[in-house]
Amino acid sequence: MWQRVQTIFLSLVILCLVASIFYPIWTFAAGAETVHKLFPLHYSTIDDGEMNTQYFPYSITAILSIAAATLAFIQIGKYKNRMLQMKLGALNSLLLVGAIGSSVYLASQLVNQFQGGTYGFGLYLPGAAVIFNLIANRFIRKDEKLVRDSDRIR
Repeated sequence: MWQRVQTIFLSLVILCLVASIFYPIWTFAAGAETVHKLFPLHYSTIDDGEMNTQYFPYSITAILSIAAATLAFIQIGKYKNRMLQMKLGALNSLLLVGAIGSSVYLASQLVNQFQGGTYGFGLYLPGAAVIFNLIANRFIRKDEKLVRDSDRIR
């Protein structure tokens, strides 16, 4: 299982998605005392040392990221059934695009509301996960083609 290169790429997908939950997607500092931060799990405002946190609808990004990480973990375990692995990879791509779309949508709403801010590392990690997922799917397809070609030779 670990000797296959697609397992390494799927592990990188999991690592990127789990790490993205802990990094901010967007940050805005309004003066020295007010800070707005959007994480995949919540939106926090720190005003004069008092922290206010909202979870809904901001947690949809974390839900999609955790679902995609779980699906990648399941996909690693299905190494004997490459067709199922390819289908799970396609579904995982949809979940990843949903996570990226929701984080971009929520961050752009806050950018429009506060007229600025900086994008954080949490916005780019799911993009890296998409790339790793596509590379893993390519190697899974390559393995399936190799097995089918070897079956024809017999």
